[in-house]
Amino acid sequence: MGDTLSRDFDGLEVGARFRSPGRTITETDLVSFAALTGDHHPLHTDVEWAAESEFNGRIAHGMLLLSYCVGLVPLDPDHVLALRGFERVAFKRPVRIGDTIHVEGQLESKKELDDATGLVVFAWKIVNQRSEVVTLAKVRVVWRRQPQPALAAAVPEQVYL
Repeated sequence: MGDTLSRDFDGLEVGARFRSPGRTITETDLVSFAALTGDHHPLHTDVEWAAESEFNGRIAHGMLLLSYCVGLVPLDPDHVLALRGFERVAFKRPVRIGDTIHVEGQLESKKELDDATGLVVFAWKIVNQRSEVVTLAKVRVVWRRQPQPALAAAVPEQVYL
């Protein structure tokens, strides 16, 4: 992955790419995510119902994939202040129990917000073990202009606007 994500804002380069480590989706992941979120749609939780669906079996929740990918991408708290949002998320293919996903990302743009922070936009591709794109998303991140210990930093008001 190099140091693409371990730079302060001014050191980030538009066009820089990264690849995350992988993670295999398990049955426990689906069951746990359903329990945590209350999303018990049978496509994720009912073996028989899902087998009769267009997907021919259970698939992972889309939000589970996005959640795991936030954890797979090493957003260093010395540089990253906050995840600001996801845009244009598209779930392209189902992810099944046993599939291994990773993130391939590219820094698309950056702009200064103030003297302390900037806004960085990444294009993320979530890819499975067969090199198939399963999800696309634009991810907006508030980045520090100068690295600081995460616990000592004040959160600027515009992070939440």
